[in-house]
Amino acid sequence: MHRPEGSVDESPVAVLLHGRGSHMGDLQGVVAGLPDDWSVVTPQAPFHGADWGYGPGYAWYRYIAEDRVVEETLTHSLSRIDDFLRDLPEIMGFTPGPIILGGFSQGGTMSTAFVLTRPGQVTAALNFSGFLASGVPLPSGETAANGTPIFWGHGLDDPAIPFNLAVRGRAALSAAGVPLTSADYPIGHYIVQEELRAAVEMVNGL
Repeated sequence: MHRPEGSVDESPVAVLLHGRGSHMGDLQGVVAGLPDDWSVVTPQAPFHGADWGYGPGYAWYRYIAEDRVVEETLTHSLSRIDDFLRDLPEIMGFTPGPIILGGFSQGGTMSTAFVLTRPGQVTAALNFSGFLASGVPLPSGETAANGTPIFWGHGLDDPAIPFNLAVRGRAALSAAGVPLTSADYPIGHYIVQEELRAAVEMVNGL
């Protein structure tokens, strides 16, 4: 956890979710690219990745193919995020103001699914190289238009979650009327500083 000195009630908190087969400490590496007054906390996924062949780390859901996942595993992890956010004041030692829920790869997929199924629970969602999981219900009309803004950054040469899944997912969100900011980069499956800056710019503009 990163908590700037002098953090008080209503300070912003970024909750960042790691990718498949990784662990809670993985995204602490992006702290330097975020605003100085943001606290950053990185929970750990509930499933052991080794059980599904994902290596020694952890996973948020069991992946099937393309944008399909085992729904029960996704739902379980969404509930775990509910619990984590509920406990944020105790975890942080202050009452958060803006809450930015983001993540990389599986974590990006989770953050997107969370705000679509739990509108108004967080301030913004950041999806770095994730996808829109098939079966996640999309809002419509005024509910969608007033929904949580999503930033979706993706690598054009991503070998793990191909860019065409970003195109498909973004098109579905846009068609539903969900507030969406997209940014693409000539990279593979990772995050670059320009991407972090674009995500922060979206959040700061809310």
